[in-house]
Amino acid sequence: MEKKSTNSPYQTIWRWHFYAGIIISPFLLILAVTGSIYLFKPQIEQNLYKEYYQVTPQEDRLSATELMDEVKTLHPDAQITSYRPGESPDRSSEFGVSTEAGSTTVFMDPYTGKSLGELKPEDRIMNKIIEFHGELMAGTLGDRIVELVACWAIVLIVTGLFLWFPRKKDKLSGILFPRFHKGKSILRRDLHAVPGFWITAGMLFLILTGLPWSGFWGTNFQNLMTNAGAGYPPSIWSGEAPESVLQTKEIAEVPWAAENLEVPVSALQGYTQVSMNDVVDIAKREGIDPGYKVFIPQDEKGVFTLSAFPAKAQNEVTMHLDQYTGAVLADYRYDNYGVGGKIVAMGITLHTGTQFGFFNQLLSLFICLGIILVVVSGVYLWLKRKPNKGMGAPKAPTILKMKLFLALMIGLGILFPLVGVSLIVILLVDRLLIKRIPATKKFFGAA
Repeated sequence: MEKKSTNSPYQTIWRWHFYAGIIISPFLLILAVTGSIYLFKPQIEQNLYKEYYQVTPQEDRLSATELMDEVKTLHPDAQITSYRPGESPDRSSEFGVSTEAGSTTVFMDPYTGKSLGELKPEDRIMNKIIEFHGELMAGTLGDRIVELVACWAIVLIVTGLFLWFPRKKDKLSGILFPRFHKGKSILRRDLHAVPGFWITAGMLFLILTGLPWSGFWGTNFQNLMTNAGAGYPPSIWSGEAPESVLQTKEIAEVPWAAENLEVPVSALQGYTQVSMNDVVDIAKREGIDPGYKVFIPQDEKGVFTLSAFPAKAQNEVTMHLDQYTGAVLADYRYDNYGVGGKIVAMGITLHTGTQFGFFNQLLSLFICLGIILVVVSGVYLWLKRKPNKGMGAPKAPTILKMKLFLALMIGLGILFPLVGVSLIVILLVDRLLIKRIPATKKFFGAA
């Protein structure tokens, strides 16, 4: 390869790619591994919890109200918080139960009325996987780290594409496929750069479709989407939109587009609550996906919330019912979403591998495995090239001298505020510490 001048833009971009990769590689590896596992949540849970999930269909099936009475008998002092009928005849019914000891899910055989067992949220393996994937099991701090890693991965992609871009247009080797007969050094480089190119679009897609779940960027983006449309379409309400400070995500697990939906109020406090049988009948009448879940009101003003968060985005439904009359107070579906909401909803189901079934899972797995390969090959490439002393980063002029690249980074910093804050911190550390201390200047290869 032609040696680049230390004043070359190539060197500066290579330096940023180098350090971005070194810093976020461990986290990217965690996200790719946990994401690969979570893709197959349906199959894994079906095998892990087979004794809880599967039942033998019979001619007579107990009603939802009868099953709820059985759960009350099992847990007389508990509060029943949710009900999931089950999406098929051979699937058990689930009841969310809250006790002084915490919350748990009771699995009931809808034909015999017998309990099949209980599972606490913290005992579900997939819950731990998604917690590790989304926040490194470190709460808010972990969420911010994951968001920062995802945003910096975009910087990694942009700089990586610049470094990959072919200078000699007549050759595809080393560009679209690795060179296996050019020596180990060239092969190590190609096993990082070539797979990196092939997975670029998929990696970028996974990043952008995962960001709506993040605690900072995702929350602000969600609020922006809601405010941009001046709230939710009037057509989803049976009357006027409620003036409520309570949002649906505070009382139920619902699709992303419905999380900020205002919660209406049941009008006839003190009357008899409709039965669970009535709620199930309403769900059937309204054509809600059979995998829906009912969140039960916990006070006299509360509502029944029906949430269908199925495999296909087009079948999403969030519905609020008056707990005394069963009247539909809000009916919010995919067809009601704005363009942005539909894009995010579709992106989420593609991200989790459910939209197109097993093919979707395999495609997303391929991208995750590609990310793992690129990360591992990148670290290996660095270790083989790294000098005994120092990081081995290419010497290059500061980013401040590259107006186009600086403008790009500022743009990313505005679009993703955590990147902007971290960029300022990096530049300050570089100017005030690394370049002023001879030992660190030499170690980090600062120009």
